[in-house]
Amino acid sequence: MNIHEYQAKQILAKYKVPVPRGRVAYTPNEAVHAAQGLGGKLWVVKAQIHAGGRGKGGGVKLAKSLDEVEALAKTMIGMTLITHQTGPEGKLVKRVYIEEGTSIKKELYMSMVVDRASSRVTFVASSEGGVEIEEVAEKHPEKILKLTIDPAAGMFPFHARKLAFGLELPKELHGKFEHFMNAIYEAFMDTDASQLEINPLVITEAGEMIALDAKFNFDENALFRHPDIHDLRDPDEEDPLEQKAAKFGLSYVKMDGDIGCMVNGAGLAMATMDIIKLYGGTPANFLDVGGGANKEKVGEAFKLILSDPNVEGILVNIFGGIMRCDIIAEGIITAAREVNLHVPLVVRLEGTNVELGKKMLASSGLAIVPADNLGDAAEKIVSAVKRKAA
Repeated sequence: MNIHEYQAKQILAKYKVPVPRGRVAYTPNEAVHAAQGLGGKLWVVKAQIHAGGRGKGGGVKLAKSLDEVEALAKTMIGMTLITHQTGPEGKLVKRVYIEEGTSIKKELYMSMVVDRASSRVTFVASSEGGVEIEEVAEKHPEKILKLTIDPAAGMFPFHARKLAFGLELPKELHGKFEHFMNAIYEAFMDTDASQLEINPLVITEAGEMIALDAKFNFDENALFRHPDIHDLRDPDEEDPLEQKAAKFGLSYVKMDGDIGCMVNGAGLAMATMDIIKLYGGTPANFLDVGGGANKEKVGEAFKLILSDPNVEGILVNIFGGIMRCDIIAEGIITAAREVNLHVPLVVRLEGTNVELGKKMLASSGLAIVPADNLGDAAEKIVSAVKRKAA
């Protein structure tokens, strides 16, 4: 689960991570009042959306007067902000963050991620802050530093010193940098975060270290332990189909293709998408109905796939271990009748009660194409979609 920048900074502040003072605003008038409350003569107006690259897209601007604050807020609130992460459709800006100006001497990059290869929390840092880390990795890979932390031992002072020397920080900043690293490590671990990105982490002219921007991503499987973080969810920033799927306990991710997939098991779902690509098709979604789904859940999954207007065909690939194949067949038949199936449907079933499930599909009177194996299923659905498009 992602949250907005201002929410991320509120969390960091609780852990004594230095962040600039700021206030969120939903109207230009609120933006002016926010700037007045902060005081000073320089403010930053930041569009709040769940995407990076806001500055290049016109979503981060400096204001040197209250009139400029108001004018920038009027421009940003209600605009569709397009960045390299939003895609060409962009995202609607519904709020802005008014932040006090900061005198910047040096910009660094700092992030924390869960490294699946080492099963450890990993710090990623660079002296090249303020730009996308992907750009740094491509042009200056030697400037990216990585440091893993043993979860059983936790942070030690030498970890901070190692990164401080790697970033070539002056010795007088090493103490502040160690405090900064300890604070964000505590915030990361306490909140069950999966990613924390601070870009840039700035050194001010006064020699302070401040998180000038912040992005959090949390493990959704751990949100039951953090109701306060769950309450920060912004439904407007999430795909409506993914929201609907979550209500029924379905793991769904919308993609750009035209072949809908319904599978049980994340690994099998990934393999299904891969083999669709191998046979020349493009998957429209990742959808894992889980191992213990009932016919109602299967029916909702089927309807969810068809609610995507880009879907031109559906591939159902189910291995009935815990879930019986006849239950899957019943759910498919019920849903197909309710939504008036109008696209090709290929079904591959294996496992418990597979013959009964196949018999139910064959006698349903619906135009369902059976498949003997996964390769056969992928070839049939890709061919059917291509014929439909021809």
